[in-house]
Amino acid sequence: MEDAAITRQPRRSRRPSRIALCLFLLAPGFAAASTAQPGDSARVQTRDLVGDGVFGSGIEGPAVGPDGALYAVGFGRDGTIGRVVTRADGQGEAALFVRLPEGSTGNGIRFGADGTMYVADYTGHNVLAIDLDTRGVRVFAHLEGAHQPNDIALAPDGTLYASDPDWKNNAGQLWRVGRDGIAQRLETGMGTTNGIEVSPDGRHLYVNESVQRNVWVYDIDASGGLSGKRLLIAFPDHGMDGMRSDADGNLYIARYGAGVVAVVSPAGQVLREVKLRGAKPTNVAFGGADGRDVYVTLQDRGAIETFRSERPGRESGR
Repeated sequence: MEDAAITRQPRRSRRPSRIALCLFLLAPGFAAASTAQPGDSARVQTRDLVGDGVFGSGIEGPAVGPDGALYAVGFGRDGTIGRVVTRADGQGEAALFVRLPEGSTGNGIRFGADGTMYVADYTGHNVLAIDLDTRGVRVFAHLEGAHQPNDIALAPDGTLYASDPDWKNNAGQLWRVGRDGIAQRLETGMGTTNGIEVSPDGRHLYVNESVQRNVWVYDIDASGGLSGKRLLIAFPDHGMDGMRSDADGNLYIARYGAGVVAVVSPAGQVLREVKLRGAKPTNVAFGGADGRDVYVTLQDRGAIETFRSERPGRESGR
């Protein structure tokens, strides 16, 4: 998410049988919105989980908790987190989960192995920790010298990585937060760092730059340090926001302004694009009983769209 005063820049199984695919495409509530990759005849259908205006324009950071519910920031207004439960009819029912402390505004959300919710607090320059049972909020890490902590990624060993864009100057930084809550700035002088994700094996970190339209990949060493930075892919238009990885390491990237989720392989190839109803997706998350439901938050709609992926998310079933 960008600074409130700055306009956001044009900035993750087997295949079903023919019968199952037909039944899926005819399922109630699915729109004929979808996909785009030359030579790919498969159609990915999208539908609304939560409709227009339930969340505010600050909607971001979707993540599925250990309770199976979907959480996202900006429920009605900034400084809140909403909880979405999927009913038997497939529609989402949203309610306020927690109001953050005064001076805090949430963005990216991730869940630790113990069920702790971690939230990037971009106005407080913190990573917050929230107990799902008590809804108690505490500061897990303070990022001294941060611009605006945005998205966070959780490595298999519990290490957190945070993007830190400076929207006013089209720049950014990258942080590491250890399991002890100690924050370390890893890199500065980058572009507008935004979406961030770790590969399923924990050996690579992906970071995108919204304005510059680049996705970088790093090697992660045994101590959590980074090396071997290289360009994975650069897009010629629009921008990028949050991203997640599936179990095969493919990145599902929210293409802000393009109205699509781009699926990019670990080799940097665009495998497909899933067309959304909204034009400004801010982030994506995996969930559902088999981990193959993809949830997309939409800034221009204040809504959450969903579609099915071929593979589960990398953290599904953890």
